[in-house]
Amino acid sequence: MTALTDHFTLEEFTRSDTARSRGIANTPLPAIVANLRRLAQFAELGRIALGGAAMVISSGYRCAELNRAVGGAANSAHQVGLACDFTAPAFGTPLAVCQALSTSNLAFDQLIYERAGGAVWVHLGIAAEGVKPRRQVLTIDAKGTRVGLWT
Repeated sequence: MTALTDHFTLEEFTRSDTARSRGIANTPLPAIVANLRRLAQFAELGRIALGGAAMVISSGYRCAELNRAVGGAANSAHQVGLACDFTAPAFGTPLAVCQALSTSNLAFDQLIYERAGGAVWVHLGIAAEGVKPRRQVLTIDAKGTRVGLWT
């Protein structure tokens, strides 16, 4: 296992059942690994904001082929290692996680409460190095993309 930080490994940010089942090589280039390291460092701050609750990463880096396979946005920050999807069951629901992070002082680029096909998760994105984070808070569900947190 390749540690990115105390609580996160490269493997958990690149693991994908879809990639494995479809034979997609989801191997990041060194520049993307550097982004994933920054993302993991930022996720550590997220853990602190969540009282130390563990974050279970369900999606991190996605190569272009994997991103297409899972129906990701064409300009997804996942493709450059700047976003992850996760839950934090020990903290609470994904909505509770989003509420806590949205009121924190974390300089995220995007915080998205996502619901699709019965699954619910948090999308956390950071800005590229040298770019000012937008602190966008969004909800994406069957009704589309909306600003703010909606139940």
